[in-house]
Amino acid sequence: MPAPRLAARAVILQDDRLLLVNAWPGNQSTLWCAPGGGVERGASLPDNLAREVHEETGLQIAVGAPCLINEFHDPAGSFHQVELFFRCEILSGRLSPDWRDPEGIVHRRQFFSRAELAGIRLKPDSLPAIAWSEGLGYDPLEPILR
Repeated sequence: MPAPRLAARAVILQDDRLLLVNAWPGNQSTLWCAPGGGVERGASLPDNLAREVHEETGLQIAVGAPCLINEFHDPAGSFHQVELFFRCEILSGRLSPDWRDPEGIVHRRQFFSRAELAGIRLKPDSLPAIAWSEGLGYDPLEPILR
């Protein structure tokens, strides 16, 4: 069985709204998540995260402290991912509908208010609570959603 995949994700609040992306090729799902992705060997977690956020959103960020550890898996298969979430700030850039993710995975990016988050599908479940709190959280192993 393969080792768990490691990913880094950004918790970015702006004007009391949380940045999320829809990371499903071909617009196949309504599930939203924090921007970020797989870690590449030889680069730090913050460097990986800054690269991923720029690819997915066009934004340049400063990576701050970790705030959440999340893990999920496919009970019927071998996929298992551990995600490390970091509090981040935007240094430059703005969201644009013209931005294209070079990998073609993220096709929508949007800031959501707390009230709007209640009306969408997002993972992990603990993300809204963590985004507007302090400290470090842990969201235990959960089945993958599509």
